[in-house]
Amino acid sequence: MASIQVVTDSACDLPTTTTEERDVRVVPLTIRFGSEELVDRDELSGKEFWDRVVTGPDMPATAAPSPGAFQKAFLEARAAGSSAVVCVTISSGLSATYQSALTAAEAVGDQIPVRVIDTLSVTGGEGLLALAAADLASSGAGLDDIAAALEDMKDRTYVYGVVDSLDYLRRGGRIGGAAKLMGSLLSIKPVIEVREGVVEVESKQRTRSRSLQYLANKAIEAGPLERLAATSGVAPDFDIVLDLLRKAATEHDLVTGELGPVVGSHTGPGSVGVSFITSAR
Repeated sequence: MASIQVVTDSACDLPTTTTEERDVRVVPLTIRFGSEELVDRDELSGKEFWDRVVTGPDMPATAAPSPGAFQKAFLEARAAGSSAVVCVTISSGLSATYQSALTAAEAVGDQIPVRVIDTLSVTGGEGLLALAAADLASSGAGLDDIAAALEDMKDRTYVYGVVDSLDYLRRGGRIGGAAKLMGSLLSIKPVIEVREGVVEVESKQRTRSRSLQYLANKAIEAGPLERLAATSGVAPDFDIVLDLLRKAATEHDLVTGELGPVVGSHTGPGSVGVSFITSAR
């Protein structure tokens, strides 16, 4: 029986070693510095991105992949012998990526069936759903079963983060209704969350160390977990979060990665993310 190919986008923040090992195809978004456009992962590494953010004058911006980029990935899966594709994308509330994938799926529908899943998530949350899809595909699950499982997991997927400043989110227009809290957040460390597909402020912590402990506690107290991920945007204290997360009860091993250019463009340096999928009860 031909396999089902999993496709995602580069907002998933999964390490390349992981996506290659799990046979997950990644369609990159584009990062802009002023008038210069660079393809995530292909033309801009995580290190290069963060070096430019820290030292450069331009605020980065992001752009969704074209439908053609997804269409190419879908047809390559068909050429490689896949019988179908499940495509796991960043939240439609944060990017036009989902719509691009839908357009591409319709264009190739007479050649290979494609099911596009709007994760309503991003970074580690999106990445964990892509890995869950890959596990289901490798176990022989059908396209409908994989899609149904992901729809169920979406409701159990949580993404929290600590940022040094809300300025990047504010400038990028990605902070939703929480922008009204800006004035009261100047002297504290905000914890953000992805709620119903958009970014909101979840709580206000007095110190960086307290915010990191709070972040880890979100995962620990939500257990038992099915999956758990942690990401860092050149955060010097990321190891502290990893040590704290050792107390979390999770079925699968902790997935760690770098907060990539797509998400990092909106959260800025020093950001830490913790994402998890709770166990079905």
